[in-house]
Amino acid sequence: MSGFRRVGERVVHQGYIWKVVVADFEAPDGTPFVRDVVRSPGAVGVVPLIFDADGTPSVVLVRQWRPPLEQEIWEIPAGMRDVPGEPPEDTGHRELIEEVGYDASVMTLLTAMHPSAGMTDSVTHIFVANDLRQVGREVHGPEEEASTVGIFALADAVAMIESGEITDGKSIIGLLMVDRRLNARSSR
Repeated sequence: MSGFRRVGERVVHQGYIWKVVVADFEAPDGTPFVRDVVRSPGAVGVVPLIFDADGTPSVVLVRQWRPPLEQEIWEIPAGMRDVPGEPPEDTGHRELIEEVGYDASVMTLLTAMHPSAGMTDSVTHIFVANDLRQVGREVHGPEEEASTVGIFALADAVAMIESGEITDGKSIIGLLMVDRRLNARSSR
């Protein structure tokens, strides 16, 4: 064990989804210290994968306005785990339908990652979705209502990461993991 321990915390802001706490900790040598922490239910991201008749992979992305950045960005469909008790895979199915209008017969976990371990306890589960079928979008909120859905060759999406056009962390991780897995299969 690390020897660090949390000895208490107090809520300084309770928002719609997140809360900010001031947490009191103790170092292994007993030294007290304080940190601000964002408590989060976590999130889910999904890489929707489509293969054409030749077996070339494409992905479905959404371009939406993000209030903290005050700009539109391309990203994989994603959303908060804001339904208490809902398994991450179910959140992934829900967000896939809401944001891009697809459902998946197969949803496979790629990874669970900490998007910003120095400030939040959030965990983002990233899935790849296969065997997609169009079901129609069920958008929620002004950002989703104004969003754009696009289908890109996976190679083009990876190039968008390399050029800086895709900057979202969960999207970069998910797209690169899918690309790596597919390339590993094709090199066998």
